[in-house]
Formats: sequence, C-alpha cells, structure tokens
Amino acid sequence: MPTPKIKRSYRKTRYILYKETLIDFKEHFWSFLGSFVGIGILAYVQSIHFSGNDAVYLIGSFGASSVLVYGIIQSPFSQPRNLVGGHVISAFIGVTVHKLAPDIIWVAAPLAVSLAIISMQITKTLHPPGGATALIAVIGTEKVKALGYMYVISPVLVGTLILLLTALIFNNMTSSRSYPTHSTYHKHYHKIRKRLVGR
Repeated sequence: MPTPKIKRSYRKTRYILYKETLIDFKEHFWSFLGSFVGIGILAYVQSIHFSGNDAVYLIGSFGASSVLVYGIIQSPFSQPRNLVGGHVISAFIGVTVHKLAPDIIWVAAPLAVSLAIISMQITKTLHPPGGATALIAVIGTEKVKALGYMYVISPVLVGTLILLLTALIFNNMTSSRSYPTHSTYHKHYHKIRKRLVGR
C-alpha cells in the first residue's frame, strides 16, 4: 500500500502536469504556427546563403528558444529582454573564450558556458538556451568559428530578433495569449488589429 507521503507527491505531480500540459487546443495551434514560421524564416535564410552542411543560421539554441517563446510564453526566461540579451551576451562570451583558448576545448567549453550563466544572472537576462549559444561559438563548425565577433550580430542577434518579432505577432493573436507579460503591447496590438479589420 502506498504511504501518505507517496500519495501526496502523486497528487502534486498530477496537479503540476495538469496545469502545465492540458492547455486549450487553440494554444497548441498558435504555439505550433509561431515556432513553424519563426524557425521557417531562419531555415529559409540558411538555405539561400549557405549550403546544407553549413548550419550557420540554424544553431541548435534557437530550437530551444522556440520552446520557451512560443510554448511557455509566461515564463520569465521567455521575455524579450531574456531572449535577446541572453543570446547576445552568451554569444559574445563564447567567441571571446574561443579566441583566448581555441585549442583547449576541455577548458574553453565549460568556461564559455559557466561565464555565460554568470553574465546572464548579473544582467538579469537569464535565458537557458544562451548556454548553448556560448557553447556553439566554441565547438561549432569551422564556418561558425570563422565568423568571430560577427557571430554575435549574425546569426545570433538577427536570429533572435526574427524569433522575437514572430513571437510578438503569434503570441498575441488571441485574448488569452499576452506577450510580453506585464506589458501594454497586447492591448495596443488588438486595438490596431481591430482598426485594420474594421477598414
């Protein structure tokens, strides 16, 4: 027979899973569409400018960011300051560490990630995928490494701005979705939308 402690843990787990996963199907639709368009734009840019083997614009951390900015839009980690700031700061640190220790990967890789975490904490821009952005600057393809500090601007800054702009559109399509949180953007967005539709 399960003990009372196990029963309580089960009830808490069930509550958390229910609260976080059983969302309206409309939420699923907008999450899907937002991430599809956001990553789709990056993939299109990638296909135009680079060959299939040179994953420059499609860095893995953008996929992780998409989960946050389209799927968990109320999370503090998903907010624009965290999305843009976390990636840009981490990219800068990753490139710097790679330049200082290009051939010592067992030092450069953990140092880049650790410094990125601390820097995001200090600047209040904590965004978990930022750790991957810093790591990619150290262990990425030769084309990524050859970018140097341009990696911070493109693909990182450009890519995050594309994800952000897409999120600002698709995360405010319904009255139940508001992004960023604690912002009047949602209200203004729907006012403008009503005026355009009214015409």
